[in-house]
This record gives sequence, structure tokens and C-alpha cells, in this order.
Amino acid sequence: MEMKRVFLKLSGEALAGPKKTGFDEETVRAVAKQVKISVDAGVQVGIVIGGGNFWRGRTGNEIDRTKADQIGMLATVMNCIYVSEIFRTEGMMTQILTPFECGTMTKVFSKDRANKYFEKGMVVFFAGGIGHPYFSTDTTITLRAVEMEADCILLAKAIDGVYDSDPKTNPNAKKYDKISIQEVIDKQLAVVDLTASIMCMEQKMPMAVFSLNEENGIANAMQGKINGTIVTAE
Repeated sequence: MEMKRVFLKLSGEALAGPKKTGFDEETVRAVAKQVKISVDAGVQVGIVIGGGNFWRGRTGNEIDRTKADQIGMLATVMNCIYVSEIFRTEGMMTQILTPFECGTMTKVFSKDRANKYFEKGMVVFFAGGIGHPYFSTDTTITLRAVEMEADCILLAKAIDGVYDSDPKTNPNAKKYDKISIQEVIDKQLAVVDLTASIMCMEQKMPMAVFSLNEENGIANAMQGKINGTIVTAE
């Protein structure tokens, strides 16, 4: 699987490392070093980061869902600013795009602007979700990957692939090497949420799921070596 433009989804919780909240610099720096290998080889990299290390807004009904989701959007902006700076200290050029104005901290997203940054060899962070409530960062990365004509979505997760049941509760859970997005939807395997899954199916956007904790997992995935599960778009 040759990839010239890839979109990488990072879990906010995973970036928090063992602390489970905030940032773990060592974890983020390890990610940056792996991404740099592909950037140096000419691969264009877009990144979306979840906000779970700061905010899990869907666990209760204590505040309005729209407001909860807005807090989550801002959590992703904070994550992208931090991770972007770590990437810069590792020798990469970066830019952060958001679907709404954030003063001078980010630029407003447009396809032309993102393409300009990619052509300059920058790692582009897509922060702030899609700017509307009820849409997850799964949907964000799918929409942006489709819009920006990426070759593949890479999902770096706490788990090392897609299983037929939860391996935490079922020791006999079977891991798939390859599975279609249609089968993921039919079996409700929750690789990404349903909105994102249907968009991947309709727009024929393949995904790869692998472990963030695997040594050189991101570097390998960006070079097409998936030691996890490939989710085909058929």
C-alpha cells in the first residue's frame, strides 16, 4: 500500500500516557520522531487528535450536549497546539487549521490552504472538529481525509487491530488482518462511529487500525506496513 498523503488519528487519552490526563511529553515526542521519518521521505501527513485527555463530554446529562461538544472541540485545539509544538522541536514544519476563528492561534480551514501547506512539506493539524456539535473526531478525520483526497486513514489506538469481540473480556476474540467497512458496519465492530463508517464506505476511503504502543507502529503504518487490521472500502 503506497501512501503519498495519509491522515493519522491520535487518541487524546493515548497522548496523556500513564497519567491519563493532560500531556505526556515522552509519548508525544515518540510519535513525532516516527512521523518525521515519513515526512522526511516526502509523505504528506494530516493529523486529527481526540480530546479525551481533557474532556469526555458524553458521559452524563449535566450540561447541554451542544455546550459539551464545544468544550470537546476546544480540547482538540489545545491538543493540536501542544503536539504541533513538539513536532516543531523535532524538526518539522507544522500548521493548525480549524473550522472557526481562534484569533492568531490557528488558521481557518480551506482545502486550498491545506493543500498549500502540504505542498510546503508541513504537517497539517485539523483541530476543532468540523465546528458543529454531534460530530465526533472520527467524523472529522473521515471528512477531511475525503475532502483532501488522502490515500488512507491511519487509526493509532490503544488496541492493536479490529477484533470480532472485545479482547479485554473475551480471551478467544479473533483479530482480523483485513475486513471490509461493510462488514464492520454489519457486525457493529465500532472501529469508528457509524457516521464516519458510512462516509468511508460511500467515499471508498480505506482505513488501517494498529497499536499506538507498538514499537515504530506509526512509522511502519505510514510506510504501508500494517501490523494490525486493514479496513477496506469495498
